[in-house]
Amino acid sequence: MELFWILLFSSVCPLTLGQGVYARANAQIVHSGAACNVKDDNISERIYTIKEGDTLVLQCIVKGHPRPQIRWTKTAGSASDKFQETSIYNETLRIEGILRVQGGRYYCKADNGVGVADIKSIRVDVQYLDTPVLTVHQTISDVRGSYYQEKTVFLRCTVNSNPPARFIWKRGNMRIEQSKDNGVDIYEPLYTQGETKVLKLKNLRPKDFADYTCQVSVRNVCSIEDKSVTFRLTNATTPPMIRLSVNDSVVVDPGQDVFLTCEITAGFPPPKVTWSRYPGPLPLSAQVRGQTLILRAVTPTDAGFYNCTAVNNVGNPARKNVNLIVRSKCLYLLPNDKGTDAMGNLTFQITPDSNKDSETIQMGRDLKLSCHADATPQDKVNYTWYKNGAPVFNSDSLILLRSDPDMAPGTSSLEIVDMKFRDLATYSCVANFPGSRVPELRVDVNISQNSVSPPVLSVPPGGQVVSVREGGNAELVCLVVDGKPRPPILWSRVEKDLLMSAGKAVMETPDGRLRLKNVSRDMMGLYRCQTAPYNGLNIKRREAQIQLNVQYPPIVDPVFQDVRSRNHQMVTLRCMILRSNPPRLTDIRWFRNGDFIRMPMPDLKETPELKFKLEPANNGSYECRVSNSAGMSTCTFNVSAQPYNAEFYFDTPNPVRIQKGNNYSYNLQWTQKDPEATDRIIGYWVNVRKNKQSLLSKQIDLKGKEPEKGVLLSHTISDLRIPLSYEVRLAPITTYSTGDYISRIIQYSEPYTYPRPSDHVCGFEDDRICGFSQDRSDVFDWTRQNHLTQNPKRSANTGPETDRSGTKEGYYMYIEASRPRVQGDKARLLSPLFNVTSVRGPKGSGRVPYCVSFYYHMKGKHIGTLNVLLRVRSIASVDSVVWMKSGHQGPDWKKAFFDISPSGPFQIVFEGIRGPSFEGDIAIDDVSITIGKCKQGNTVATAGKTVLIGGSHSLPLASWLTAGLASFLLLLHR
Repeated sequence: MELFWILLFSSVCPLTLGQGVYARANAQIVHSGAACNVKDDNISERIYTIKEGDTLVLQCIVKGHPRPQIRWTKTAGSASDKFQETSIYNETLRIEGILRVQGGRYYCKADNGVGVADIKSIRVDVQYLDTPVLTVHQTISDVRGSYYQEKTVFLRCTVNSNPPARFIWKRGNMRIEQSKDNGVDIYEPLYTQGETKVLKLKNLRPKDFADYTCQVSVRNVCSIEDKSVTFRLTNATTPPMIRLSVNDSVVVDPGQDVFLTCEITAGFPPPKVTWSRYPGPLPLSAQVRGQTLILRAVTPTDAGFYNCTAVNNVGNPARKNVNLIVRSKCLYLLPNDKGTDAMGNLTFQITPDSNKDSETIQMGRDLKLSCHADATPQDKVNYTWYKNGAPVFNSDSLILLRSDPDMAPGTSSLEIVDMKFRDLATYSCVANFPGSRVPELRVDVNISQNSVSPPVLSVPPGGQVVSVREGGNAELVCLVVDGKPRPPILWSRVEKDLLMSAGKAVMETPDGRLRLKNVSRDMMGLYRCQTAPYNGLNIKRREAQIQLNVQYPPIVDPVFQDVRSRNHQMVTLRCMILRSNPPRLTDIRWFRNGDFIRMPMPDLKETPELKFKLEPANNGSYECRVSNSAGMSTCTFNVSAQPYNAEFYFDTPNPVRIQKGNNYSYNLQWTQKDPEATDRIIGYWVNVRKNKQSLLSKQIDLKGKEPEKGVLLSHTISDLRIPLSYEVRLAPITTYSTGDYISRIIQYSEPYTYPRPSDHVCGFEDDRICGFSQDRSDVFDWTRQNHLTQNPKRSANTGPETDRSGTKEGYYMYIEASRPRVQGDKARLLSPLFNVTSVRGPKGSGRVPYCVSFYYHMKGKHIGTLNVLLRVRSIASVDSVVWMKSGHQGPDWKKAFFDISPSGPFQIVFEGIRGPSFEGDIAIDDVSITIGKCKQGNTVATAGKTVLIGGSHSLPLASWLTAGLASFLLLLHR
């Protein structure tokens, strides 16, 4: 079958709303996931209850123009930190398999840059029930005055759940009741994690040796089934005991395999053994075979404390720890912590007589030689000193220190006291590692009057300042030109808190040359070079400074700018120079669409600027290319007389209309962004597409009317097929050009079907509350409630016990006056929007009378005010008070009714105002709105409810359905 699409285009209808159409964002959160329950608590916050593992779906419905951006964030609970740091920009928040830690308060923030952003919240309560854990504890005590011992057993059952769990104890299949068994106590201990119940078996009896079951329940909330755990208590029940196959501390070489066995020596039921590590998890290569932990080819990163735990739920778990120490791999000539390859990582120091502030070797003064190996563990390193190849022993002139307190931990020193000529020799320090496959390390130090002298540090001529272009390589040179032995050079940044390029505070270079690759501007600054205190004389450090100057092209603003203007008007383009190194510019050139613009050479000291008259022929891309000796940067300007985009208006009330032949029409509305920025807009292109295929494209003629900023433009698209949706594209047209298209999806919305007019009394029994909605501009909301959902801790001297009919199941709407509400807070409940244009009034009258009837309950010494307002919709909504009641009105439901004659589409607004304190709840029920004046005789009682018999005075079905379209959209938002 071939379908013919016909779109009827009416003339564009401007709605003169001025700047007011630019409305700040307004948000509302609705839910559509696997919710167990959604309710409002006492502070009017929505609570979304969901079972752990189900899918959470929250949708943020927004209004406002321009279309707001939506951002989801979360606080409260211990939800995933990742989600808190990374906001989700989307209307719908979806969490598959929600976890308990993801419960908490979720915020939807809607912002469109107009006024203050709107924020709404909903609390997500994740329900769960874990399998309980049952542990057994025994005590034995003397009973003085008797000749026996009393043995008491405590069975402790712990579970994590939400909501709190209920416990049931069973012996075999029989439920244990404390009131029927004097040998047991059941109680809840203090200061326990999770929920705990203890079954105490006093002075064990033969029948107490049995199977015990702890059953927990959350009363089937969210369809969570009960869970249980069973333990068999016997004479052999004992806690676990273990022992390790190794000592408390184990030292091994890198690459070695390690076997740690945890042997069980006692315990029934048979304990279960687990291995863990601190800090961090077990290595990925770790294998657990029974009670043995196997670590293959260990590395220093595998070092740490390994914990063996044996558990059989009797008594406390048995634990043993072993400290695994892996010798440092730096002993194999790998990079040390200074970023270089140190020679075996065995360093030495020569310290002249520090008491004499000496920097050279002098006869008759003391001298200290120190030796240090970067090894793990330090206490497993043995140092041996030699003089000319012979071992050195302690004497009056030679003193050996295993661990020198004046040096780094693990440093061995040899002190030469009152140095003589006989002490001039070659000294050797040998470090070895007992029980290890690591070879010994050796360093030789020649001590003579000519072999040791202070170092002299020098920067080559011209090397005090090094210039390099960004992205290039640089070399900073700081040489030891004299001195024996020559120490390595340490480099650091002079500026505090700045690190070297490798991310370290200090870097070592053996030859004094610091090589920097891919230099960036943040590496620019002063660098300090210093002699190291090791592998040479341990004296005052020699140091110098070198300036690294990084050259980079100019930093310009704007990098890109969209410039709109009317044709035949002057346009000025400016390219600001923010920073530049070197600051002197070498060239400034302007280009249009890639072609050089010939013009006098601009002043290089002034801000680059280009002025010209915009013509249809010189629209295009303009570039300002600014150069210095380091490179070039560009400011790009897109200059055109093309109009700005239109901005769709998404908050059109009741945009859908039903037409004949299973068709519908859609009222499309939009505003024009900065309409005066370019040439006069004469019309719009409208394109309607389905499945990316164009169904119709047509021009809308404005017929001489120019769009104004903040003024809505309206256009009706007709004969759209029910229930299909379409993509609509819209672009403005001027005399010279067409703007860019914007796109949106228009969808058919099924109208809400009201009850028959003769039965239309709203008792709020359905959670859709008959199309009523909460006003988003008030302070708090009305709450739907019945006797069964009342808070048991509510205020007793205010509010109704039941609905107007007196049944516990019947619902009503009320305002909660308890905290955090304060005096003067308002809550507004809006009726559906009723369209009355199809109804005529009595002869001689242009307006139709309506009867508004409802019941109210205002009991309490702090009752505030209940107002009923008539809100008539036109260019702007107008509210007028048509009924009001204040103060205590007695304990019963009372009926109110009155006539209205609205001049156009209208809503009834119930406004509750909080009184001076908490005993001020106000409720309403059984609301009806019918055509015709109120007649007292038209009310009859049926099943405790008062029903207004509409008859010929009921609102026609067509008008109800028309009004229902707007209400249905409101329902979707909820």
